[in-house]
Amino acid sequence: MRPHTICHMITSIDGRLYPSRFTRAAEGVSAEALRGHYENVAESFEAEGWMVGRRTMSEIAKGSERSIADAPALPREPHVGNRNARKLAIAIDPSGRVHYGRDNVGGDHVVAILGEQISDAYLVELREDGVSYLFAGSDGHDLPKAMEQLASVFGVKKLLLEGGGTINGAFLRHRLIDEFSTLISPAVDGAAGSDSIVDYRGPEGERPGAGQALRLISCETLEGGMVWLRHKVEEAPAASA
Repeated sequence: MRPHTICHMITSIDGRLYPSRFTRAAEGVSAEALRGHYENVAESFEAEGWMVGRRTMSEIAKGSERSIADAPALPREPHVGNRNARKLAIAIDPSGRVHYGRDNVGGDHVVAILGEQISDAYLVELREDGVSYLFAGSDGHDLPKAMEQLASVFGVKKLLLEGGGTINGAFLRHRLIDEFSTLISPAVDGAAGSDSIVDYRGPEGERPGAGQALRLISCETLEGGMVWLRHKVEEAPAASA
């Protein structure tokens, strides 16, 4: 068993990720209203937590590395801090590069998904900060294993996957996305090479979405002209002869 996973993202009309690069709102359109849609929609799902990649979490957490001397050897097994009924802020951080300094991000309890090769000193740092953690195999890339532990150890039934594009691509490749919730802003980025909402970084020619199909389940226009699409991910039909 694993959590029902919704990839919830906001994008420009050309599929780009960074609102700071988007064109400005048209005259008479409230930029504040447009910015508020993402969190409002996210809250409507009533998920137990949200998940991002290392780069995104580093920008949010803004903690500092500490020197830990004579760290004891710790088992490579899940560690559960004091969650205290809070939602979870989950970081996929195989190499242990994110530093927190506290047990939460925006009030949501932090869970780090790590590789087993991580140093004992880093695990001690996480424990001192009150951060929970689990292991996704030796290199931290066994996402199905991580998702199973989020369900069995932390009781997560519904989870929002909120990028970036590389993490979303890896989840798509492993068939771990059940639904896409996509907010399309009335804006454009326009620059070639800018990250998109799904950016799989696998072998050349590999198709991360192979064998999967999307079914539109709702389409809604929100204040200011933002469009909210929801797609269910399902098994693709067999190719016709």
